[in-house]
Amino acid sequence: MRGCPVNDTITGLENALGSGALKNPRLRRIGEEILDLVKDVAWGRAGNDHIFAISHLANDIVESADDKNARQVGQTIASAVNVHKEVFESHVQTHNCATGDCVRLAPAPCQMACPAGIDVPTYVSLIALGKDAEAIEVIRKDNPFPWVCGLVCTRPCEFMCVRGRIDTPVSIKYLKAFAAEKALSDRQYKNPEKAPDKHQKVCVIGAGPGGMSAAYFLALKGYGVTVLEAQPVAGGMMMLGIPRYRLPREVIDREVAMIEELGVEFKYNTRFGVDVAYDQLKADGYEAILLAIGAHSAYTLNITGEKDFPQVFDAIDLLRNVALGHRKSPGKRVVVIGGGNVAIDAARTSLRLGSEEVIVAYRRTRHEMPADIEEVEQAEEEGIRFSFLTIPVEIVGQNGKLEGLKCIRADLVSREGSSRKVPVPMLGSEFIMEVDAVISAIGQCVDQTCTACICDLTWSRRTTIDVEMASMETSIPGVFAAGDAVTGPATVVEAIGGGKRAAEAIDRYLSGIPQPKMPPVPVRRQRVEWLDVPAATKMALKRPEMPLLNIERRRTTFQQAELGYSENQAREEARRCLRCDICRRCGRCVEVCRDEMEIDALNFGYLDFDHPFKTDFRVTEEKCILCGACAANCPNNAIVIEDRKGERILNFCGTILNRQKLLYCDSCGAVIGPARYHDYVTRRLGTLTPKTGKQKLCEVCARKTSAEILNF
Repeated sequence: MRGCPVNDTITGLENALGSGALKNPRLRRIGEEILDLVKDVAWGRAGNDHIFAISHLANDIVESADDKNARQVGQTIASAVNVHKEVFESHVQTHNCATGDCVRLAPAPCQMACPAGIDVPTYVSLIALGKDAEAIEVIRKDNPFPWVCGLVCTRPCEFMCVRGRIDTPVSIKYLKAFAAEKALSDRQYKNPEKAPDKHQKVCVIGAGPGGMSAAYFLALKGYGVTVLEAQPVAGGMMMLGIPRYRLPREVIDREVAMIEELGVEFKYNTRFGVDVAYDQLKADGYEAILLAIGAHSAYTLNITGEKDFPQVFDAIDLLRNVALGHRKSPGKRVVVIGGGNVAIDAARTSLRLGSEEVIVAYRRTRHEMPADIEEVEQAEEEGIRFSFLTIPVEIVGQNGKLEGLKCIRADLVSREGSSRKVPVPMLGSEFIMEVDAVISAIGQCVDQTCTACICDLTWSRRTTIDVEMASMETSIPGVFAAGDAVTGPATVVEAIGGGKRAAEAIDRYLSGIPQPKMPPVPVRRQRVEWLDVPAATKMALKRPEMPLLNIERRRTTFQQAELGYSENQAREEARRCLRCDICRRCGRCVEVCRDEMEIDALNFGYLDFDHPFKTDFRVTEEKCILCGACAANCPNNAIVIEDRKGERILNFCGTILNRQKLLYCDSCGAVIGPARYHDYVTRRLGTLTPKTGKQKLCEVCARKTSAEILNF
């Protein structure tokens, strides 16, 4: 990754000042002023006027310089601000540095992994403090569906959670669901304040997570937003593709209602390209249009017999029909073909509809299944069987009645140029599964027919709408796209992130502001004070198991399967967070303690990303002398040492690593430090330390006593 231009500017200017490139006293003073301003940008202290001031002062150096070196310094700074203006502005607006070079703004891995850019450490810390409504307020600055995502998010944040290097990741997803439900129950789930009405209209095609997210952010910015939806309900694949046992309908309804409260108008049973056309929308005064049409068409198996039997259908149709109230069992013996979450959803739904036996056939191994591991485990608990390394080759039957699925065993073979093994049929291994229904769940694609009324709309080779990913602009001015229509079948949170970017781009378009050329950097919303947790407690806290509905009800009803954390479980789980928004994991504290102080008290193995070893915060108390060298060398104030109520305390992002009683001077009462620190200093200084008998004296009093002895 290339270095951060802001940090590079600081380094270059410091070198110029140190080398004497700015010899003129006035120009040197200007250079020092620029350095202070750029450091403000790098440390999150800058305001909107900083960038203009830096550029103005740099040009002043160029115009006033009487030698080549000074002029070059000014030109370099001016060029950096001009070429990388978006990066400088991003630092000011988001309080994040995408590269992490600006140490104060080094982003937390969990936030950077979130497609919606949610400030994860902040809202997790607020939950630990019992401030659930404030946590939801933070989440909804970037994601209008915290409760939905708390139940169905694929949690990329947890895969990057640093706590996972110690034991298990913080349960970020479930904490979000807990806070949302608690805030709603307490009547504290509220919309942010809207901006004044801009008297401009935007039309969003599709009421899925991408379209509704864009509508939410546009409404907050003051635009009049209308959402057109072909189905009779809002939610898109959240409503029609995710079963109720994972995502209850009332959860979606509550969060959609919050968007309606902002003044967003929904028009259901309205098909774009059929009931309303592009030209009509332009004639009705809509100044921008967002295509969030989803990917609702299913890929076919392309095998013999697929079109010959009514008992063969795709998972998307099954899940949609069930969501709309058509709950007929697909068959007694059902096979679902595929290995993703949709396949697992179709299998578990079939079981709940009354199917006696359900088999999931997948052409690869269990390890390579893209489905969420927890969903797979729950499916197995419910009695669903899996047939791995199985390739369907023909659907067999007679007289219009399906009798079975002919399959062939597969073997995974490595291929040159590919890191993933390919399933290859094994000759002579054919067999027939006796089933009376076959459900295909091998992927979805975008239905292009509804966009036929938009001329000149370009498509990618993957048959998705071609956009500029930083701004979500299509090939047509004023037309934007987001969600699965752009990415292909993806996740709810990815669609939300796309909708959020599209809303920002539409706002820029309607305001006459140039579009960004780089992807957005997540915004750090707050720096919440950490919650003190003893080291022993930090190590002892374990991620709680999610309580589930009893197996009998799970197999026969669509009740929510995951029951959620109790309040105590949620608070304790939130306390496991390591606060990576503050600690940038540079390891400087460990190096100082081990190599310079020769104490080696900080057992933080997880800080070594490439070669992590055991971490135990409790070891610090056994060895630490509370000298404070680690705190003095921390670039981000992640580790601090303080004297409080007669104790010296070493605190690492809220984890109390050590606390010891303070010793006081027997003569003047000044603080000497803990006994270990006093003994360490005495031992290191050896004969240089004045002999004062059993008295504990501070350095000043010890010198006085020594002088008195010598004079006597």
